[in-house]
Amino acid sequence: MLGWYRELGTAERRTFWACFGGWALDAFDVQIYSFVVPALIALWHITNAQAGLLATSALVISAFGGWIAGMLADRVGRARLLMAMVAWFAFFTFLSGFTQNFEQLLVVRGLQGFGFGGEWAAGSVLIGEVIRAQHRGKAVGTVQSAWAWGWGAAAILATVIFQVLPQEIAWRALFFLGISPALLVLYIRSKVPEPQIFQEATVAAARRSTFDIFRGDLLPTTILGAVLATGAQGGYYTITTFLPTFLRTQRHLTVLGTGGYLAVIIVGSWLGYIVSAYLSDAIGRRRNFFIFAIGSLLIAVAYTHTEISNSLMLELGFPLGFFASGIFSGMGPVLTELFPTSVRGAGQGFCYNFGRGIAAFFPTLVGMLSASVTLSAAIGAFAALAYAIVILAALVLPETRGKELVAD
Repeated sequence: MLGWYRELGTAERRTFWACFGGWALDAFDVQIYSFVVPALIALWHITNAQAGLLATSALVISAFGGWIAGMLADRVGRARLLMAMVAWFAFFTFLSGFTQNFEQLLVVRGLQGFGFGGEWAAGSVLIGEVIRAQHRGKAVGTVQSAWAWGWGAAAILATVIFQVLPQEIAWRALFFLGISPALLVLYIRSKVPEPQIFQEATVAAARRSTFDIFRGDLLPTTILGAVLATGAQGGYYTITTFLPTFLRTQRHLTVLGTGGYLAVIIVGSWLGYIVSAYLSDAIGRRRNFFIFAIGSLLIAVAYTHTEISNSLMLELGFPLGFFASGIFSGMGPVLTELFPTSVRGAGQGFCYNFGRGIAAFFPTLVGMLSASVTLSAAIGAFAALAYAIVILAALVLPETRGKELVAD
């Protein structure tokens, strides 16, 4: 299974680990927030709505960060921008530990989100351009799996720190640990070169404008890429935002708050990323999207329209993580292969982060619809809509598996 990795050259391996580490540390810094929310509610007496606003603001601003970072990556370089974005989100995560009230954290959290979005845009195009065509799906998808490692690390450290430190200190300590990704900048600077194809494109006589992704032959590709990303992320946010609420309030399940349930979901997510990465190269990008979109929809229906016990709930956590997370392994490779080198960062950054920005409103729409229908029906309706969008976009997009990139 690791034969593809042994075939990588030194530059490819260094780039792989730089991007893997960047995404894992990005996940670590982002997921810290979910573990400090209970402490902030208790200490600052913020409402659930304010806690949600802190999460939403970072998500929406991350969409702008990803698009801007994608455009800059086409101008200043992929590796350079990856360094800048890693340093950015590490600094603002660290700064979050000094905040004294909701308003301060709202601002700092939003700025951290800018770096969070930018890191994916820079790292995804970097790894996509460096890895050869026959292994691109496996390599980019495996980098995506680093999210589960960062998420798991945040869960473990949060558990330990909240046990050994008082609550009023523990949440700050967790944010202070968020400075650790800054060490990765030193590795990237000394070990990771700019992709050869990017260097060739920068000296080419003809260059596309950043906004060419909205014109001519690239406009349909940009629209379809953005629609694909909207569906995948809309389904993910719909499921992960409201399923815990539904199961806790309407099904009265208690396993949701346990470490065991979280561990099952994280392990399922990691395996979903890996399996999707391999399938993307084995059967093609489009078929892979079909499998994971249908699987995600079926698991959403199983959660919301069948009677579930605590024991079954624990077991279903695995396919929930597997399908809902695994679908993202195919996103980086296909967006890399859809756009020419001179605007690849702009195209990839816009599509993925436009999807993130629109998808951020899916949970709000679910909540609004649940005022007139049951919450389970609202979740099912928006999950069905989201994954139907994925399938339709994948049907129209060209199959790009094995595409060789050129310096265009």
